[in-house]
Amino acid sequence: MHQIITAEFIAPQIKKFIVEAPLIARKRQPGQFVILRVWEKGERIPLTIVDGDPAQGTITLIVQGIGKTTRHLNLLSAGDYIHDLVGPLGRPTHIDKFGLTVCVSGGVGTAEALPIAKALKQAGNQVIAIVGARQRELIICESEMRAVCDEVLISTDDGSYGIKGFVTQVLQDLLQRHRPDFILAVGPLPMMAAVAEQTRPFGIKTMVSLNSIMVDGTGMCGGCRATVADKTVFVCVDGPEFDGHQVDFAEIGRRQRQFVEFEAQALREFEQTPPPVHHCRLSEQLNPQAEE
Repeated sequence: MHQIITAEFIAPQIKKFIVEAPLIARKRQPGQFVILRVWEKGERIPLTIVDGDPAQGTITLIVQGIGKTTRHLNLLSAGDYIHDLVGPLGRPTHIDKFGLTVCVSGGVGTAEALPIAKALKQAGNQVIAIVGARQRELIICESEMRAVCDEVLISTDDGSYGIKGFVTQVLQDLLQRHRPDFILAVGPLPMMAAVAEQTRPFGIKTMVSLNSIMVDGTGMCGGCRATVADKTVFVCVDGPEFDGHQVDFAEIGRRQRQFVEFEAQALREFEQTPPPVHHCRLSEQLNPQAEE
C-alpha cells in the first residue's frame, strides 16, 4: 500500500497527488506509467508518472475524474492509501537532440507531456509547447510548462484564455513559420490523429501517446491492441508512444466506442453507491490515536 502525501484539485475534476513510492521514484523515466487499484476490489487503471522525487521517495500523479475509478481515486485525501501501485511500466520516451521540438497537448494530456518536454529541453532541444483545453479553468501545468519550455502557446475552445480554437489550429499557424524536427502529441484520440495528418505532408517525425486505451498494463488482457504500421501491438508493453503516421486511429476509435455503454453504467452505479475509501489496518493498529 502507498500513502498519499498531498492531494489537491488543480482544476475542476482534476486532482494532483504526491504518493509515497520510493522504488518507482528512483527508476521512472519520461513517458512511463504506473498501474494502480484504489481498493482491493477495484479495477486496475494506468496513470502517467508526471514527476518523481528520489530523495523524498515520492511520485506525482495527475488524475481527471471521468469514469468510475478515477472519480473514486479523486475522493482520496492526504493520509489515505492507494491499495496497489506498480511501476514504472512501459517503454520510456526516446529522448534525443532533435533540434526544434513541439509538444502538443490537450486537457489532462498536458500532465503527461510535461516530463517529456522537460527531458527534451535537458537534452539541448528548443521546445515549444502548445497547450489546449475547452476553457481557461481546465488549463493545467501552465507554470510548470513555462519553466521548461522556450515558448508556450495556449488555446481554449471558447476563447476564454489564449488563442480561441483548437491546438491543431495553433499548430497549423506554427507550421507556416517553422519546420519542427520532432513533434509529440498527447491528448484525445481525435486530436492526436489530426496532428499526425497535419505533419504527414511535411514528413515531420510525430509521436503520439496511446496510454488512454490501456487497461491492465501487462499485455495479458489484450484490451490495448492497436494496429501500427499494419502490425498488431499492445500499447502497454510495446508503447505507449508510437509513430503517429503509422497508427490506425479509426480502428482504435471503433473499439473504444464499444465500451461506452458499460462505462456509463459503471459510473451510474458508483454515483449511487461509492466504494469505501481504503484505510491501512496495520497503520491503524500501530497508531491507534491517529483515528481519534
